[in-house]
Amino acid sequence: MLTRKQLELLNYIHNHLEVTGISPSFEEMKEALDLKSKSGIHRLVTALEERGYLRRLKNRARALEVLRLPGAEDVKPARVGKSSNVVAPNFGNRLAVENTPIPVDDAGLMSLPLHGAIAAGTPIEALQNNDMSISYPAALLGRGTHYALEVSGDSMIDAGIFDGDTVIIQECATADNGEIVVALVDDSEATLKKLRRKGQSIALEAANPKYETRIFGPDRVKIQGRLVGLMRQY
Repeated sequence: MLTRKQLELLNYIHNHLEVTGISPSFEEMKEALDLKSKSGIHRLVTALEERGYLRRLKNRARALEVLRLPGAEDVKPARVGKSSNVVAPNFGNRLAVENTPIPVDDAGLMSLPLHGAIAAGTPIEALQNNDMSISYPAALLGRGTHYALEVSGDSMIDAGIFDGDTVIIQECATADNGEIVVALVDDSEATLKKLRRKGQSIALEAANPKYETRIFGPDRVKIQGRLVGLMRQY
């Protein structure tokens, strides 16, 4: 699903190509979407490329190709609130309130809340569905609070994490270098990445050479949990 900004950029690129025959520059896209920096455009373009809406043509400057346009069902609600199922993905704060023992059934399975989608690529909003849960062997879980997220994207494939997988996350606020974590960026977007600390900076590292490592100041990233398990349907 696309955010409103992603949809706005995709439509702008499509219309620009239809009228001029060439894709717009990053500066033109920045001005059209009223963004402060080209890095925001780069993030949106990467997200659209990852989701199969755009393709960058190699060895050609300003070369973007629109592969498809979304339907209404592909667009996320713009507002975050009681009327929307899109929430700011602050899993840690929400789950801390729910930090009560979860019963284990006779088969040794524990019911874990499935809180929605997490991007293994460019960060996206996480979706919440309080009615969904999955069963997971309690013996494979350590102490603490756990939850599940569905993976969207392919940036962690070299770590064995594929689009559509379900990851099991142990809630925590810190993690060691090299651990795969749920990172909350700018208090609004969540992504699944390998954590690297470089001096005072935090690097969120993909496990796919197609995607670049993104580096943030320490005040822009909060750790919401670390990867402890994975489920896949065949």
